[in-house]
Amino acid sequence: MISIKHLSKTFKNPGGTTLTVLKDVNCEIDKGEVISIIGPSGTGKSTLLRAINMLEPPTSGEIWVDGENITAKGYPLHKMRRKMGMVFQSFNLFEHMTVLENIIYAPMKLLSLPDDQAKQEAMELLRKVGLAQKADVYPSSLSGGQKQRVAIARSLAMHPEVVLFDEPTSALDPTMVGEVLSVIRSLAKEGLTMLIVTHEMRFARDVSTRIFFMNEGIIYEDGTPEQIFEHPVHSATKAFVNRIQKLTYEIDSDAFDFLQMETEIKQFWIKYNLPDKVDVAEEIAIDMLHKHLKAFRPLTFRLSYTELSSETAMDFMVEGLSSSPITDPSVLDGIRAKARALIEEPTAKGFRIKILL
Repeated sequence: MISIKHLSKTFKNPGGTTLTVLKDVNCEIDKGEVISIIGPSGTGKSTLLRAINMLEPPTSGEIWVDGENITAKGYPLHKMRRKMGMVFQSFNLFEHMTVLENIIYAPMKLLSLPDDQAKQEAMELLRKVGLAQKADVYPSSLSGGQKQRVAIARSLAMHPEVVLFDEPTSALDPTMVGEVLSVIRSLAKEGLTMLIVTHEMRFARDVSTRIFFMNEGIIYEDGTPEQIFEHPVHSATKAFVNRIQKLTYEIDSDAFDFLQMETEIKQFWIKYNLPDKVDVAEEIAIDMLHKHLKAFRPLTFRLSYTELSSETAMDFMVEGLSSSPITDPSVLDGIRAKARALIEEPTAKGFRIKILL
C-alpha cells in the first residue's frame, strides 16, 4: 500500500547549518498492517509520518501510495490526503464549532456528502469512540482525552485507507491515556491500516503487527512485536525496549530534604500513571526510611519503573553489611503482606532489600 524508497529529510537552520533527520529510510507497508514506530526522542519518528503525508516534503527519495509516486512533481496532494488521515499530538479542533460540526465539516466540504448522511456517519463515529452524548457541546467543555477521541473520529470521517497517529497521547494527562489507546485498539481490530508513533511500549507490543525501531534517522530494526521486544538484534533496540525509569536518593541524616523527595516521587507516580501503587509505596517507604533503617544511614533509596513489564520496585541499599539490617521477622512479614514480593540480597558494597509493588 505504501512504499518508501531512500527517503531523506534535511532541515536548514537559521545560522546556515543543516540537520539531517531522516537518512535513507526504506520500507514497505501492506494494507491492514498496524505499525508502531518507537525510538528515542529526536530520531525522526514524527518527521517520517509528516513526510508520508507530505506535510514535510522529503529532501530526497520517493513515497509511493497505491502505486502512485506522491513525491513526483505536480502530484495532486489533495488526492492522497483523502486516503490518509492524521491525528496529531495537539487536537486542533475548531473551538467555535460543536463536536458534531467539527466532524462533518471536512466530509461535507471535500467529499460533498449531504448534510443528513454526514451527520449520520458522524454520530456512528462518535458512538464508536464513546462520545455520542457530546455531539452538541463545544470542545472547551471536553477533557484532553475526549478531545483526542473527537480528533480520531474527525479523521475517520473522511473514510481514510490509512491513519497516521503522531504521539496521540503525549499531550494528555496520564489518567486520560487509556481511553485514547482503547479507541486505537478497537480500530486495529477492524483492520484499518495505521502507523503510530508512540512511547507507550506495552501498547505498541499489544496492538501492532510490526514495530519500527528508529534510531539516528533510520529504521534501525523492523520486526514483529515478539522479535523487537523479546529478541532484538541490535543492542540499541534492546536498551530502549527495556528502559527503566529511576529516582535515586542518598539519605545520610535527618537533615535530608524528605519533603522534596516526596514531591518528586508523587510526580513520578503521576507521570507513569501508577495511582494504584501510591498509598502502599508511601506507607512502606515511610516505615523503612524513618523506622526500620533509620539507624543504618547513610543509605541509598531508589524507586524504579520498567516500562515494558510495568514492574515497579523500591530498593533500600545499605553499604558495609553482609546480612539484612532488619532482623525482626514480623517486620519482613508485614512488608510481604503489602507488596508483591520482597527480595533480600548481598551486593558488592553491602546489602539490598528490594520490594516489588
